[in-house]
Amino acid sequence: MAAKPKTDSAEISITPLRRGTTKLRIIGQTPIFQNRMPAKVKQILLAGGRKKTKAERVEIKHDPLAEFRDSAEILAGGPTALGLRVVAVKAAMCTAALETPGVTKSSTQKLLFMPGDHTPLYGTPQLRMDVVRSADMNRTPDVRTRCFLPRWGAEIEIQFIVPQLSVTAVVTLLCNAGVLVGVGDYRQEKGKGAFGSFRVLGEGDEDSEWDDLVKNHGRAAQEYALVDPEYADADTADLMAFYTGEVARRAA
Repeated sequence: MAAKPKTDSAEISITPLRRGTTKLRIIGQTPIFQNRMPAKVKQILLAGGRKKTKAERVEIKHDPLAEFRDSAEILAGGPTALGLRVVAVKAAMCTAALETPGVTKSSTQKLLFMPGDHTPLYGTPQLRMDVVRSADMNRTPDVRTRCFLPRWGAEIEIQFIVPQLSVTAVVTLLCNAGVLVGVGDYRQEKGKGAFGSFRVLGEGDEDSEWDDLVKNHGRAAQEYALVDPEYADADTADLMAFYTGEVARRAA
C-alpha cells in the first residue's frame, strides 16, 4: 500500500493587541454651547406628558435661569463644576476619520476608548438665549436658553489599540476633529454653526491660555456664574430685561 503523502503544518502566528494611553488637552478656538437634556424632558419621557391646566397655560412659557442651569453638565466634585462628555470627543474623532486618509470611521469606533463619562471642563459659563426652530413639522420658532462658554478647555485621556493606532495617529484624529467637527450645540460639523472648535496640546506642553483657564476658570468661578450668570450678548440682556419685567407685571 502506498504511503500517504506528508502534509506540512504551518504555524499560525498571531500578534497580540495592546492598549496604549495618552493624555491630551483641548482648548476652544470658538465658544462652546452645553446642551444637556433637561431633567423635565427626561421625566416626561419616563412617565409621559399630561395636559396643562388652565392656570399652567397662562404661566410664562420659559424659566431662563432654570433652563441655563439644566443645560449644563454638572459635576459633583473635582477641580471644575462643569464637565465635558467624553463620548462627544470620541464621536468627533470618529467623524473626523471620514476625512482622514488611512483610517475609517468604523475602525476608529472600535480602536478608541474614552474612560469615564465626563472630564473636567474649564471655563466660566454665561447665559445665552437664541431663537431656534423646533423639530416639529412646522419648524415652530422658540427661544432656547443654554450654558455658553466663550473660553474653555479640557484634558482628555484617550486609550487606543496598538499597533493599529499610534500616539501620532490619535493626535492627528483629535486635531482633525477640532477643525472639522467640534463639540457641543451648533458645532462646525452641522454646517451652519462654527462653535465648539478646538486646538490640541500634548500632555505637559506649556500654554498660557491653558494655565489661565485652570487658575481662574475652575470650580469656584463656575459655581458663582451658575448662581449669578453674566449674559453672553446684548440680545440676551434685552430678553432677560423683558422677562424680568413681565414676571413682575404678572405678579402685581
